[in-house]
Amino acid sequence: MVIKEQVPAVVSPYPNSFAGLMEMYESNYMQLQLLLTNIRQLPDLQVVTVEGRVPVLLQVRERSQHTTTLLMTYCFTGGQGAGHDTRPDMLVRVYHDALQAEVISHRCRLSDRLFRYQDADPDSMLRCRWRMNRFLFKWVGYLRRQGYRFRLQDGL
Repeated sequence: MVIKEQVPAVVSPYPNSFAGLMEMYESNYMQLQLLLTNIRQLPDLQVVTVEGRVPVLLQVRERSQHTTTLLMTYCFTGGQGAGHDTRPDMLVRVYHDALQAEVISHRCRLSDRLFRYQDADPDSMLRCRWRMNRFLFKWVGYLRRQGYRFRLQDGL
């Protein structure tokens, strides 16, 4: 009698799982590539406007051979010359070799507190990373649908 070993079924990753988070990082990379065209060739700073929409600021904070770190945020204008209010101030690290992008910090929506993941306890870190990276995925898709277009460096 020959007994065949059963192969366990592959289950899709669930939200708030580590495997799901890794898939989210891959999806974020693809979404950013569609929005930004070529991340390596972005200028250091640009503000993109679409008529009737809030301007989006994109700043390249760091460039290296394998990563690019971006700040993405809306630029809300305060009334009576109050200056600019920016939210969500998402710092995104793009891993060119792994084809992934993850939110590494963001500013809280109800306060000016800057949240960095290493400040969270281990039990809530996965849920928090999942939530903010899911937000990035949805936000970048929304920006694409609204017609935001980012330019590359001159001559590239």
